[in-house]
Amino acid sequence: MQSAIAEVFVGKDAVIEQMLVALLAGGHVLIEDVPGVGKTTLASLVAKVMECSFGRIQFTPDTLPGDIEGVSIYNMKSGEFEYRAGAVMNQVLLADEINRSSPKTQAALLEAMAEGQVTVDGVAHPLPQPFMVIATQNPIEFLGTYPLPEAQLDRFMMRLSIGYPDHADEVRMATDHLAGKDVNSVQSVCTAAEVLNIRAEVDQVIMKEALLDYIVEMLRLTREEERFIIGASPRATLSLAKAAQAKAYLDGRDFAKPDDVKAVAPLVLSHRLVLTPAAKLSQTDVAAVLKSLIVKAHVPML
Repeated sequence: MQSAIAEVFVGKDAVIEQMLVALLAGGHVLIEDVPGVGKTTLASLVAKVMECSFGRIQFTPDTLPGDIEGVSIYNMKSGEFEYRAGAVMNQVLLADEINRSSPKTQAALLEAMAEGQVTVDGVAHPLPQPFMVIATQNPIEFLGTYPLPEAQLDRFMMRLSIGYPDHADEVRMATDHLAGKDVNSVQSVCTAAEVLNIRAEVDQVIMKEALLDYIVEMLRLTREEERFIIGASPRATLSLAKAAQAKAYLDGRDFAKPDDVKAVAPLVLSHRLVLTPAAKLSQTDVAAVLKSLIVKAHVPML
C-alpha cells in the first residue's frame, strides 16, 4: 500500500506511513495544511489502493447535515419513508475544508466517527467497513470559517501536515503529471476485507502494562501542565495505544515499545491540547510544550 500510494504521492513517505498507521488503528485523520499540497489526492489514493468506496463532500456554509448523513424520503407508491444515503455511506470519506461549514453540520459526523453508524429519523444505519474520515482544513484562511470544537477534534486520532515537496520531488511530480500519471493510474493492491484482517492482527500486537503506564503518565503530564486549559482526554489514551500498536506492526514487530509511542504521540496529542490565553499571548508553541512533556515522562525498561 505504501509503495502504490507513493507512485503518485511523491516524496512524502513519512506522511503515507502516518496515514496508514491511522488506517490500521481504526482512526480518523485531520490534515491541516495550505492549499495544493495533495490532501485530496492522498485521501483518494488511500481508498483506491484497498478497493474501497470513496466519497467526497465539499463543506460550505450552506452544507446541511442531511447532505452528510442522508435523508428519509416518502415513497408514494409504497406509502413508506425510504432512506437515501448521504456522502457518509462510503468506506473512505473526504470532508474537504471541514471548518467552512456550521457547527451543526460539523456535528453530523460525530456519531459516524465514534460509533460507525448514523441515525436518521430514529433509525440507525451502520456504515460500511472499514470506515475512515479524512478531513482537511486550511490553517491560513480564517474568514468565513468555524473552528472545530474540542469535542470534534478529539474524534480525530491524528492531525497530519503534508508540507511542500523538496526540489527533486516537485520536478518528478510535475513530470509524472505531464505524462498523465494520476490517481486513476494506480492499481489496487488489497481489498477492504484484507484491511479488516490486518486490523485484527494489529489488535494482537503486545502492549505491556509498563508501556500503558508510560502512556498514561504522559497524558497525566498534559493535564497538569499550567499552560494548557485542556489536557489530553481518556480517548487520547486509547488512540495513542492503538496508534503505537499500528506503528509497531508496520515496523514488522508483534510488540510495541516506547519508541513507537514517542513516534506517534505528537500526531495524536497536539490537536487535543488547548493553550491558556496567557500562553497564547507569549506565543507559546503547543508542539514545543508537548515535546518537553514527552521527554519528562519516565521511559519504562521492557
